[in-house]
Amino acid sequence: MVEPKTLLDAVDRLADRFRSMPQSRLLGAVPGHPSRAAAGLELARRLAAAALAAAGEEPHEFPDAGAFAVGDQLAVAGHELAAVGDARALAEALAAVEAVADLTI
Repeated sequence: MVEPKTLLDAVDRLADRFRSMPQSRLLGAVPGHPSRAAAGLELARRLAAAALAAAGEEPHEFPDAGAFAVGDQLAVAGHELAAVGDARALAEALAAVEAVADLTI
């Protein structure tokens, strides 16, 4: 069982990694994505959608605010999910965060 704090710690580490990346690394291609920033944005969108679903809300578009905003978007979406997500959603989110974290090394 994944605790919300476990997800928060993983999301915060990854968000900080994105925030500190130079533009060349953010925009560098990684397997399955045109860039690290695109992988982070896809993850943020996935976390936000899971948070909305867990809260019983309708999904809506999660904006692309640019490569330099991905860290903040991840943090917000991850914190929202940790606040409302159930154990299954938290476990799936943690696995997804770890997969994207592997792309940033």
